Amino acid sequence: MLSENIKVFRKSKGLSQQELAVKLNVVRQTVSKWEQGLSVPDSDLLLALSAALETPVSALLGETAAVQEADDLKAICEKLEVINLQLARRKAATRRMLHWLFLLACAAVAVMLALLLALGSPYLGWDFGDPETAVAGTLFHAFEWLFVRLAPLLLICAGFGAFLTRKEM
Repeated sequence: MLSENIKVFRKSKGLSQQELAVKLNVVRQTVSKWEQGLSVPDSDLLLALSAALETPVSALLGETAAVQEADDLKAICEKLEVINLQLARRKAATRRMLHWLFLLACAAVAVMLALLLALGSPYLGWDFGDPETAVAGTLFHAFEWLFVRLAPLLLICAGFGAFLTRKEM
């Protein structure tokens, strides 16, 4: 894949990410993202990258063709389009997963609040003279006290996260 090839060719030339970034007039984080497969260079940067690494573009894209043809630019664009499509699919899957996790967090907070309301602080009637029930009652009260104060914040944050990660039309 392109990300692995960039890293291999950069290291074979003895360049650090920073040195390659300076040659390409980009920041080091951009080179890092390319090597991690989080983004891909556009066609102009891919040509500059090829020149900086003294490697044919086809080798960066994983081809072993020795002879370059007139439609190399078109082939490069098609390969970049495929890579961008793969990145978009990965990003959409991550967004969907986060959306469902936020919804699950909202449901969990709502269920816990309903459960605490239904129980109605049962520890208030316990015998705190017994050490076991005193510890259990204190822990239950501490949990209830903390949860009641944090639940609204958790619910708002999870709801906002679910809103931000909803499917875009």
